[in-house]
Amino acid sequence: MAVTKERKAELVKKFGKNEKDCGSTEVQIAILTEEINELTEHLKVHIHDFHSKRGLQMKVGKRKSLLAYLKENDVVSYRKVIKELNLRK
Repeated sequence: MAVTKERKAELVKKFGKNEKDCGSTEVQIAILTEEINELTEHLKVHIHDFHSKRGLQMKVGKRKSLLAYLKENDVVSYRKVIKELNLRK
């Protein structure tokens, strides 16, 4: 259910400035998106898992605030992240 170490390492390598950059906004958004996708699939099967549903809502809110921060401070990076993760239609 949780994102594996290997998958997180791939996301850090792809979105981070170097291989140990796990705290930048872009990396945090990518990891949250991966977790949101997994929780969404989980909730399609387990409809009445309300604790996971709350966790999903909290992750979506966190990602939304991180995206707003990134948009305000670095528009080029914001557009890159949106395009790479297919967040906006």
